[in-house]
Amino acid sequence: MKIKMQKKLDKKNTLYFQKNYPYYLKKRSSRPFQVILGVGGNIGDVRRRFNHLFVYFQRSPFLEIVQTSPILKNPPFGYLEQDDFYNALIVVKTCLRPKALLRYILRVEKKFRRRRSFADAPRTLDIDMIFYEDIQMKSKELTLPHPSWANRNSVLIPLSYLK
Repeated sequence: MKIKMQKKLDKKNTLYFQKNYPYYLKKRSSRPFQVILGVGGNIGDVRRRFNHLFVYFQRSPFLEIVQTSPILKNPPFGYLEQDDFYNALIVVKTCLRPKALLRYILRVEKKFRRRRSFADAPRTLDIDMIFYEDIQMKSKELTLPHPSWANRNSVLIPLSYLK
């Protein structure tokens, strides 16, 4: 994957600026709901996979990409015996309601060969709904906003690069 630019933030965190990360939509979206998705992974060529995901989302009838953050390489949390993660945020507009969007996201993860073996396990692709408009909800399947967003550099650092 060709890197446009790399910025070392500290010993543990590095930002990568590459094709589609960051990205800004030039026109207004007609879709009603704005959502911030967190994407991450640490198996295989994750930054290349992020570009494939970007193209996949661009072709989706359910989403329109509004903007993306640069990609952050950062250490894992929870289960520490694994490679560093790459993380980014993707701001989308959608017509899907939260639970329908969650079902769609889970299908996309499966398409990108996500396997769920245990909590915080290594993965090819993880897509989390961080914020959905200003909605607050807690159900068995979905909690909004994402319950750990404020404690994770993997969200906070990319969030600081969004407009």
